[in-house]
Amino acid sequence: MQDDEFRPRLGKIGSRGSKAGKRYAGQLRAAINRAGGKAPRGGRFTGSRMGRGGAAAAVLRSRDRHAAFRQRRVVVKARLVKLAGKGVDGARAHLRYLQRDGVTRQGEPGTLYGDDSDRVDGKAFIDRADGDRHQFRFIVAAEDGIEYEDLKPLTRRLMAQMEEDLGTRLDWVAVDHFNTGHPHTHIIVRGKDDRGENLVIARDYISSGLRERAAELVSLDLGPRTDREIEQRLRQDMEQERFTSIDRQLLRMRDDDWFVSADTRDAFRQTLQQGRLRKLERMGLAEEAGPGRWRLDDELEATLGRIGERGDIIKMMHRELTSKGLARSAADVLVHDAGQNAEPVVGRVVARGLTDEIQDRHYLIVDALDGKSHYIDIGKREATEPTPEGCIVRVTPRSTEPRQIDRTVADIAAANDGRYNVDIHLRQDPSATERFAEMHLRRLEAIRRATGGVEREPDGTWIIAPDHLDRVAHYQRRRARAEPVVLDKLSPMPLEKQVDFDGATWLDRELVSNEPAALRDSGFGREVREAQTRRQQWLIAQGLAHKEQDRIVYRADMISILRQRELNRIAGQLSEELGLSYFEAKRGDRLEGKIVRSVELASGKYAVIEKSREFTLVPWRPVLDRHIGKEVSGVVGGEGTSWTIGLKRSGPSVS
Repeated sequence: MQDDEFRPRLGKIGSRGSKAGKRYAGQLRAAINRAGGKAPRGGRFTGSRMGRGGAAAAVLRSRDRHAAFRQRRVVVKARLVKLAGKGVDGARAHLRYLQRDGVTRQGEPGTLYGDDSDRVDGKAFIDRADGDRHQFRFIVAAEDGIEYEDLKPLTRRLMAQMEEDLGTRLDWVAVDHFNTGHPHTHIIVRGKDDRGENLVIARDYISSGLRERAAELVSLDLGPRTDREIEQRLRQDMEQERFTSIDRQLLRMRDDDWFVSADTRDAFRQTLQQGRLRKLERMGLAEEAGPGRWRLDDELEATLGRIGERGDIIKMMHRELTSKGLARSAADVLVHDAGQNAEPVVGRVVARGLTDEIQDRHYLIVDALDGKSHYIDIGKREATEPTPEGCIVRVTPRSTEPRQIDRTVADIAAANDGRYNVDIHLRQDPSATERFAEMHLRRLEAIRRATGGVEREPDGTWIIAPDHLDRVAHYQRRRARAEPVVLDKLSPMPLEKQVDFDGATWLDRELVSNEPAALRDSGFGREVREAQTRRQQWLIAQGLAHKEQDRIVYRADMISILRQRELNRIAGQLSEELGLSYFEAKRGDRLEGKIVRSVELASGKYAVIEKSREFTLVPWRPVLDRHIGKEVSGVVGGEGTSWTIGLKRSGPSVS
């Protein structure tokens, strides 16, 4: 009989005292106990052992803790990823990222492997997952992983043990990374068991069972940790500026008032604790309240966690900058905190990567105009567009305050018994247009989907609560956690190529700006200053600028001339490629056709709109991303084009 099968033998309906019923209850409790669980007796049900592997996790957790202390330490991070909607596209992108350049010991691209092959087809794996509800992603990093010449045998043994624990064959792929101080393995497991059913893994097994299995295997390979190794590691932990095992022990020893006394029963342990408390005192995280009695800071663990993370980031930044010949002093390397820094950062992208590979959070290293290099958490991958190295960006912290559009909704609703719709808006403000009012509806729908902070009645009327602005602020804060910054790509073109490029560049826009960005005379700021001087000479040679006494005077239409030059050049190339003639769309023109692709120019991104015998180029709008290949219609305006998807007027508007 399998663990997930049972045969209930029911007595009479409503019977509570039959022997058969008692026997069955006893059998049920025994089965639960064998599976590593406890029969519910009024306690809170958590579901931690629901799914495969619960029994194995319980057995592993109940082992001798002294023996476990000598095991080699392994970190396992896990994430369950839903594949519905755009999840499959995200899974493809994740596989591509794992196989990027520079992750092997030789700096080469990563290679996917499986249980019986050193090279597997990632596309075939994703195709097999078509229709899957979810997938599991694991990162396995042994503390002593550097001792392994090849991580593949360890990973295969771990996955074989996982299959035994879960009682099913697993469809998985993995890739090894050696691009950090700790070699680690990324493992992706399909969310299906060997019977084609949804694979459900017990939470206990994910949180601790798999880590224990990995630690067992590493300890078998390298041997258990010796007393000397343990002592050496603990002595190193005394001076670390991060959260350590000694800190965890001190927190367990504290009393209700957060006071702690060093353990006097063990001389070595007392030395460790006293040395660590002195270090924490120097960091302002502990205070001696009397002989041998200390008070720990209330935020000890969180503060040390942030300090340790910051230290790891600084080390990574120095490696990235040095590898690209951009050595910076410690004072010129900054970790950007969107919650504290209100000023935008403008500069070139040095590197982009994952700050949290499980949660899919990305970071940028930006060499900025202020002469410093900034590490910036930019949130989820899908929240920002691709930013290749060398492109010029502006990164602005996302506001957590309600917008004017939210205040308008709140004001109109307050004057109309807490109700809002387009008709109410137009009655309240006769100068507003229907399109302007519809923008407010889209904002309300976004808030509703994200937090449920507003309600919509069947007739389309919105019920706006008196505390609407507080609810919007909650929505903004929640969004800022996932997307902490607004990322604007100012130019896809590296600085050096802009100097003599025949088109409107970011350098040109800065030269003619009424409020040009401040440039520090060091780092990237100095490079931009030098590039501007060379660009000015090119513009003078082109007749687009001239010297007047001690300053440079630019033609009033310089930007439009340069933009038109590039547009004509690209249009000619596309005309040959598509076999269609090009026509220039002017303000007021009505356009109809199909969005076939986008093209990136120095002056911005454009959509290619194709008709039967001709095509045109119009400024791109992010909302068009999901409509490539569709028929559209629109009217070219001064601030852009208002699009309707589908040639019929009933199609959805994406203005």
